[in-house]
Amino acid sequence: MTTKTLNTTEHAPNSSQAVPGFGLLRSIGRLLLGIIALLLLVLIVTPVVLLLFVTSVPLFITIGLLTLDVGFVFALFRAERTLFTIFGAAVGFVAVSIVAVYASQVFASTPAIDTPGSIATLEQVELNGSQQWVTIRGHSTDLPVLLFLAGGPGGSELAMTRKYLDDLEQHFIIVNWDQPGTGKSYSAVPFDQLTPERYVEDGYALVQHLRERFQQEKIYIFGESWGSILATWLVQQHPDLFHAFVSTGQMVAPVENDILMYEFAVEQAVAQGRTGTLEQLRRNGPPPYTSSQLIGRFGTMNAVVDGYMGAHAHGEGTGHNLFFDSMGAPEYGLVDKVTWALGLARTFTTVYPQIYDVDLRTQIPRLDVPVYFIVGRWDRNAIPELAEEYFNMLEAPHKEFIWFEDSAHTPMWDEPARFLDVMVNTVLAQTQPPAPDTSTYSGYFDARIDG
Repeated sequence: MTTKTLNTTEHAPNSSQAVPGFGLLRSIGRLLLGIIALLLLVLIVTPVVLLLFVTSVPLFITIGLLTLDVGFVFALFRAERTLFTIFGAAVGFVAVSIVAVYASQVFASTPAIDTPGSIATLEQVELNGSQQWVTIRGHSTDLPVLLFLAGGPGGSELAMTRKYLDDLEQHFIIVNWDQPGTGKSYSAVPFDQLTPERYVEDGYALVQHLRERFQQEKIYIFGESWGSILATWLVQQHPDLFHAFVSTGQMVAPVENDILMYEFAVEQAVAQGRTGTLEQLRRNGPPPYTSSQLIGRFGTMNAVVDGYMGAHAHGEGTGHNLFFDSMGAPEYGLVDKVTWALGLARTFTTVYPQIYDVDLRTQIPRLDVPVYFIVGRWDRNAIPELAEEYFNMLEAPHKEFIWFEDSAHTPMWDEPARFLDVMVNTVLAQTQPPAPDTSTYSGYFDARIDG
């Protein structure tokens, strides 16, 4: 009698056969892991690639970092893929990216001006114990100083004056200040200390610094949108420090302004048949909004208004785009580009509700310097009717209300040539002797105006 031995090795099903479709699931899992690994790799090496296009990092450093990344990729494919090699390559990729981000911050700069005796710097200044950033650009250090206060609160526009008003640098030393909570100065001041009073104090400290540095008794001040309110405060408190005050997008009373803006957005939504937007606007209700509501509710009506302004403001500079112009600017390192966006959101919601009680018509009825309001005909972000009402009642030694017919909220970017004309042939000509090279542009401006 023979005994038959069961060969369990031959007949026991393997684990992949025991579960229907297990092989397919395993393949899909490997594919997904591969995709995730590839996405992580792309994310990690992106900072190095960005150095080529949107930073001031020297080319030889960028090429060196790219070479290291290529070497890590080569090692992954040619060497045996053990846990050690994979981990080593991952650490290498991360280290190179950290160096890339650091280099983008260290080498951030503003492009030079190719004129003997010019100044073009990106630098930190100490204002009331905090380090804040400015660009200083001009064809000569003997030119009058023009301090530019950007919109927001939370807006950073270091690249914009350089890119669209570069000819103005032949007549002024243009100082562009990244205010606390914005761009490169995002972390300069703790957010619980960001108050209108702090901005005025820091602005005053910056003015004093510029007067001393360039040995000028007075400077010019130019405020845009939120910057126009800040400039009004500074001029009202320290009139002896300024030759003149120029504004665009002049804000007067934020709450009343925003209610009019909301009503206009509703009218536009009705006229355009945008039922979804109209329903959202009505659900949101009119301003003022709390800090937590600002991003969503203010953003809804602002999107409608921006669309209207973009469709009607046809100045020669309408190709500008604040976001893309800033993201591509060498003045901002890779960290700065992130804080640029964070400032628009966090600083706006922190500071804007603090100025709901502002009404310049009752609070500042007089300014003791020459005043120039430059107003875009199509502006519905800072309501022109309010600016005109404030202008008509404002007492000043000299004042002018200047319409820009092809502009909206930002006349200096929408019509930069005309803005240059006004700054040189009106503001500068009326408030101090003409700059030495003003005649260079007179024929062009006269032809443009006559045409």
